[in-house]
Amino acid sequence: MTSATEQQLAGPLSAAVADLCATLRPQVGEATAAGLREVLRRLSAPLQVVVAGRLSSGKSTLVNALIGRRVAPTGVGECTRLVTRFQYGTVDRVEVVCRDGRRQALPFDADGMIPASLGVDPAEVSHLEAYLTNAVLRDLTVIDTPGLGSLDDASVARAESVLGAGRHRKPDAGGAAEELDAVSASAVAGAEAVLYVVTQAVRADDRQVLAAFSAATAGREAGPVNAIAVLNKADTVAPESVEGAGGDVWRAAELLAEKQFRVLKPRVAAVLPVVGLLAETTETGTFTAADAEALRELAALEPTVRDTMLVSADLFTAWDAPVPPATRNRLLERLDLHGIRCALAALDGEPDLTAGALHRRLLAASGLAELRALLERVFRARADGIKAAAALASITALAQDSGDPGERGRVHDAIEALLAKPEAHQLRLLEALTLVSSGAVTMPDDLAEEVLRVGTAADVAEQLGLPGRPVHDLAGYALERAGWWRSFASFGATPAQSRVAHVVHRAYFLIWQRLNEQSP
Repeated sequence: MTSATEQQLAGPLSAAVADLCATLRPQVGEATAAGLREVLRRLSAPLQVVVAGRLSSGKSTLVNALIGRRVAPTGVGECTRLVTRFQYGTVDRVEVVCRDGRRQALPFDADGMIPASLGVDPAEVSHLEAYLTNAVLRDLTVIDTPGLGSLDDASVARAESVLGAGRHRKPDAGGAAEELDAVSASAVAGAEAVLYVVTQAVRADDRQVLAAFSAATAGREAGPVNAIAVLNKADTVAPESVEGAGGDVWRAAELLAEKQFRVLKPRVAAVLPVVGLLAETTETGTFTAADAEALRELAALEPTVRDTMLVSADLFTAWDAPVPPATRNRLLERLDLHGIRCALAALDGEPDLTAGALHRRLLAASGLAELRALLERVFRARADGIKAAAALASITALAQDSGDPGERGRVHDAIEALLAKPEAHQLRLLEALTLVSSGAVTMPDDLAEEVLRVGTAADVAEQLGLPGRPVHDLAGYALERAGWWRSFASFGATPAQSRVAHVVHRAYFLIWQRLNEQSP
């Protein structure tokens, strides 16, 4: 591979898989070779993160906050029933991609958003591609999906397809499950990580969708390496409904997120509370100096008047006050009552807060900073492993679909040779982690927790569960656990558990080798 290509890849694991594709292409049929070219293209593309969730869970609002621009429509319309890929481009534009491969370019509307009407029958549309001159999208493609649980079967089918859940759909009245055609599938498939949006109740189908999530169309299930959940609309959690919240809305949301994590674990790395509307307003530049001044006027009202106005949205807009009703309506649309309460509390504590400082307080209250940090830690920092593992799964699926036993054998042998290399063992560990986190391989709880820790922790001390301990202690413990897992693989495990145990044994042994090299 050329150095230019290597520079586009996420890291050494992706580079190794790219080399594997280049080596295999002359050894396989044309159909598989075409698939390998697509795998190579995706390896050099930014990490693709799909934002999914139920209808009206606030996915598009969250997408706007993550991108830092109000561009994704948040109401009910043609666009919200379609998959939309937000990616980096040198010119801002929208392309409507039809099922037959035709593309139609559209300008953004006067407000800089995807236009409400596409000028094309939605039934003919595969998906939308939005190109933005946005730095966030240089190394992250964000895929917005229609709401799962919608009454619109076609929209649900599109969302399930990008999640890899389409194979689980029931047939329609005619007996056939709706699927995207080859052009559409090629365009919208390839989501390598998922940001799943939930609200206050985690339903059975939420868990089913996460279980069915498939990266790069190859059946890799969601796990703590490639999935995060967000408790959106955290401001709507009633504190009196959550034990231990002490009447505090945000504390109630944190406790509820912890409860949801216990339900969704180990499908997701974490569940974080977020106020999506507040995040969108503050991160996209919608909050203005005029808004800050209006809030300052409201903060100066008599406490009894303020308290009465904040009882409900109707009272807030209709009560007699010096701030015009139209301005109060705007504040309500941009901040909701929770954001307004946060702003007034900040001004009560510091009446001289500047508009910029008030903006920062509201952004902090949205929870977006914590979500960005988690995205960095779980997705961006692991992009090399996530992309390489998804690519390997795609290569395996291509070989299985070829129908040529000789081709399948050559691909299998090439993958095994790659995974046998010490520097590629992380891919084997990710595979084992997925097997355990998805429930495909069941293990005692303490061993499953250990597999998750070794496979997901950020550094060696955390992998070993011994933060702050000296290198000598870490090395001794790694060697001890390597021996234990080797014995378990040989004498105490089922065949499926043994497969995972051998991988964990080797992971500990490689950690021990690295630590020995660091010892004086």
